[in-house]
Amino acid sequence: MNFELLDLDAAHAGHEKCDVLLMLLSATFKPGRNPLSSLISKALKAGDLADKPGSLLDIYRPAGLACARLVLIQVGDAKSNPVRKGVQAAIALIKAAKPKQITLCFDQTPDGQALHVALTTLAEASYVYATTLSKAEARTITHVKVGVPDSTNLAIPFAQTVAAVRGIELAKEWANRPANHATPSHLARAAQALAKSPRIKCEVLNLKDAEKLGMGAFLAVAKGSAEPPKFIELHYKGAPKTQPPVVLVGKGITFDSGGISIKPAAEMDEMKYDMCGAASVLGVFKALAELQPNINVVGLIPSCENLPSSRAVKPGDVVTSMSGQTIEILNTDAEGRLVLCDALTYAERFKPQAVLDIATLTGACVIALGGVRSGFFSTDEAMSAALAKASESSQDLCWPMPLDDDYAEGLKTSFADVANVAGRPGGAITAAKFLQRFASKYPWGHLDIAGTSWKSGTAKGATGRPVGLLLHYVLSLQTSAA
Repeated sequence: MNFELLDLDAAHAGHEKCDVLLMLLSATFKPGRNPLSSLISKALKAGDLADKPGSLLDIYRPAGLACARLVLIQVGDAKSNPVRKGVQAAIALIKAAKPKQITLCFDQTPDGQALHVALTTLAEASYVYATTLSKAEARTITHVKVGVPDSTNLAIPFAQTVAAVRGIELAKEWANRPANHATPSHLARAAQALAKSPRIKCEVLNLKDAEKLGMGAFLAVAKGSAEPPKFIELHYKGAPKTQPPVVLVGKGITFDSGGISIKPAAEMDEMKYDMCGAASVLGVFKALAELQPNINVVGLIPSCENLPSSRAVKPGDVVTSMSGQTIEILNTDAEGRLVLCDALTYAERFKPQAVLDIATLTGACVIALGGVRSGFFSTDEAMSAALAKASESSQDLCWPMPLDDDYAEGLKTSFADVANVAGRPGGAITAAKFLQRFASKYPWGHLDIAGTSWKSGTAKGATGRPVGLLLHYVLSLQTSAA
């Protein structure tokens, strides 16, 4: 799907030839002397289009206009929420007609956030997964013209949004694939494909490499599966070597059965989504390749399966992590923190300005925040502020969570330096406290995306989150570092 930004007001939008013209009408809409404005005014006066946010009016073959179909959408103050809901409803309305060319037009020039929300929502609502279907209908929308009265200040937000859409859709593609079509080896090849961009390099460490590095926690999870583990390292180089990189660490458990501490059978198929953190890192690098910002970014993806077998790690086993700290594995289904802790230690070699790990880590975070906001934890005030700002600008929302030292009390054990679980209370926080032990040498943050990275039920599928949040965060560091 291609996007094009145009200077286009209501007076000229009616001249655009397209299958569907989606016209977003704000509360401050002022009709002019042109066929489209006249039609809108008549619809409002007759009550065919209610004067409240969320109202739609669908018109086939509108007289005097070049479009085959016109959908008027009331968006009130034109902020992110009414824009999102309006675009969602409009795409649901027209999807069955299989339009190819759409013009999305704002009656007033939007801010960057509203533009971002409109385009990401349109892409989300029209997304089609087809990889493992024998007879899948491809997405029909191929071209979207975005019309605004004045695009002068929107060129950069538009480019960033289009890049975010590309990254989100790559993340969704890999997250949605069944586990036998998205193994660690498949993810490694996906990362290597990104390295075709001149600013991206990729290195893939295998089992023997991980053994040499002493990644005992990562390998403890991996050894239950015959599928070989991969430790994927991506580098985006957009700034001088003297500028420390931002490191993004994505949990890459391509299928999580729970191991010996096996999960219930119901909905276990959704554990293919336990690599959404890894998928989001791939998505960010896809976006970086398009935008080519002036910043250095490292992506680390520890990837393996978590399966039960005669070789699998057992509850009560003690392993030595890359940091040298020993870990008693009380629950093999708390495996994400084990693969991440070695990646966090590995990140030290880059002398980073910041490290942020992204993981579908705990069901406790889903209970706390549901599917609206990801939970974020940080040891650094500047990182917390930057993530909060990126959360709002991208509308890929997250919420700050505590890291009080008292939460770590439950991780104490008589048989190792630390246990990998601390009981049910505060589970998202105790998981973050575990990771914090391995991230003391740099500003660190942790995003728990267990509730936001995919949806269950009839709308089952990956969301592509938090690619938008991560991209806005990384780009904000480019601005402050320039």
